[in-house]
Amino acid sequence: MDFAPSPKVVELSENLNDFMDSHIYPAEPVFAEQVAANRWATPPIIDDLKTEARARGLWNLFMPHGEYGAGLTNLEYAPLCEIMGRSLAIAPVATNCAAPDTGNMEILAVFGTEEQKARWLDPLLEGEIRSCFGMTEPDVASSDARNIETSIVRDGDEYVINGRKWWTSGAMHPDCKIMIVMGKTDPEGPTYRQQSQVLVPMDTPGVSVVRPLTVFGYDDAPHGHAEVSLEDVRVPVSNVLGNEGDGFAIAQERLGPGRIHHCMRLLGMAERSFEMMVRRVQEREAFGGPIADQGVVQAWIADSRIELEQARLLVLKTAWLMDTAGNKGARVEIAAIKVVAPNVALNVIDRAIQAFGGAGVDGDVPLAELWAQARTLRLADGPDEVHRRSVARRELRRLSQS
Repeated sequence: MDFAPSPKVVELSENLNDFMDSHIYPAEPVFAEQVAANRWATPPIIDDLKTEARARGLWNLFMPHGEYGAGLTNLEYAPLCEIMGRSLAIAPVATNCAAPDTGNMEILAVFGTEEQKARWLDPLLEGEIRSCFGMTEPDVASSDARNIETSIVRDGDEYVINGRKWWTSGAMHPDCKIMIVMGKTDPEGPTYRQQSQVLVPMDTPGVSVVRPLTVFGYDDAPHGHAEVSLEDVRVPVSNVLGNEGDGFAIAQERLGPGRIHHCMRLLGMAERSFEMMVRRVQEREAFGGPIADQGVVQAWIADSRIELEQARLLVLKTAWLMDTAGNKGARVEIAAIKVVAPNVALNVIDRAIQAFGGAGVDGDVPLAELWAQARTLRLADGPDEVHRRSVARRELRRLSQS
């Protein structure tokens, strides 16, 4: 395993870091002001940032398929995604590398028909529209995807869809035009062939955005997380992704990269928080000297650096394994890092909050919002407990066979 960045990645990293310093960080207060003025509209600053990112060649960096994007491996993308995680609300959007669009674009590229790609993938790749993914449901434990109850019933040349989704991230966005809905086309079929994924335009009759959901009080406007109702929604049978019964397999294909991308961004969130903490404790004085002189604070700094380096190494190993053994071959490592990265980020952000004192929980610095986002990622794309179960099962099988 060689984790040294290639010359191409070094060049992209330098370009991206310069973009962050010259455009992204200065845009953060402007973005906040524009969102406050109109919460569910696209802030004008985003279009300016997209133009600059494209001019710099910092566009669709996530896409491993060269005909659609940068053609980087997971290992090559890791440091770039981490950099973008330092400004989670802005940088991924500005570079067209934001979830859930990234996952949706990847599965459209792999499973979409030429017609589906022309109608939905092309405008997503151009950053002209946004998308959402309707999987989680309020009435069942969706950590077990087999529980999903949304019905997709064929009626001639159409599917009729009925169900209720929530935590459908991105559905509130004014540019969200397409939702990928996961539901059951064959409830009595083999367990992992019951479900399908269907493309549902957001303006289809029967699709209703019920309400935005908040994350520890944050509504994450203009992106948002919505509860969505689907009542007798009709779409052409040609809107199915892949074939009927492929839904579970497509979901697994989508979730692997999605999970590790979250972990990459979490490292960026944690690194920014760490840097804020280190600067803060050197600037503030208490009990006759800088806070940085206190042993407990030095322990925070040391523990944070150690945990960050451990987490990064596991992210890089997992990315390398995805590139060499495929998503299926790396599924347990993906599960492991999905547990490690949010918890490490939470540890580091919490220490930074403690170093900032009262200011740490106020909106003047981003730490409280970063903490809320990191805490949510112990649930999103599968809770810690499910991923720990995957790791434990492999170890039980491995040692029972030796």
